Amino acid sequence: MKQKIYQIDAFTTKLYGGNPAAVCILDSWLDTELMQTIAAENNLAETAFAVNKNDYYELRWFTPEIEVDLCGHATLATAYVIFNYYGFTENMLRFISPRSGELLVQKNNEGLLTMDFPTDDLIPVPEQLNISKAIGKQPLETFKGKTDYLLIYNTQEEIEAITPDFFLLNELECRGVIVSSKGNDVDFVSRFFAPQCGIPEDPVTGSAHTTLTPYWSPKLNKKTLSAKQLSERGGELECEFHGDRVKISGHGVCYLVGEIEI
Repeated sequence: MKQKIYQIDAFTTKLYGGNPAAVCILDSWLDTELMQTIAAENNLAETAFAVNKNDYYELRWFTPEIEVDLCGHATLATAYVIFNYYGFTENMLRFISPRSGELLVQKNNEGLLTMDFPTDDLIPVPEQLNISKAIGKQPLETFKGKTDYLLIYNTQEEIEAITPDFFLLNELECRGVIVSSKGNDVDFVSRFFAPQCGIPEDPVTGSAHTTLTPYWSPKLNKKTLSAKQLSERGGELECEFHGDRVKISGHGVCYLVGEIEI
């Protein structure tokens, strides 16, 4: 059986930038093991699978190694595919995730996609020496969200200079580690490391901004913030803090449309 597949660069206006995600729009759900195998074969940070349920789409995300609770860039990529290739004419798309509930994506006239996600719960924690050692630099502050740690530093230059020990990071009991500081030409910058999920460094991590936005919004006294992820590919995001929800906006670019054998 053949299945249509799309590869979208998310959080970028330029091809070969942002974070690539694979997208499969299914007629019905495949076995979880098969979806995990397809994600491993794709070997991208995430592969998204969605099924049309008439007034919404069910949505799940897989790294090459595990199914994850929430993925921003693959949600944006899935919305891009549905808006551009599946005849969806409304400007608001509704997803239901078995692990994260309702997720909304709105498209404006210029093609900007705005995702409406639940805000992460941040808990301040004492410095975790094992995490600091894995990252290679002691943070100013350390927080624990639902799945990730957030480490705060002084400057963008510190974030750029971080060279983690991925062996030590892989031993941590979390999805990943976010490092962040104020930005030089944006409100805040970040990087995201998740070798536990088969992703040493993620190019652009939408879900991490559900953690970053509730930290930086009160810190900078701004509801709307500009953000940049400082990976090799790089990515740009606009974030809005709405209490228990975060709006995260970006563009997408199609790299590939093809078929896979199932």
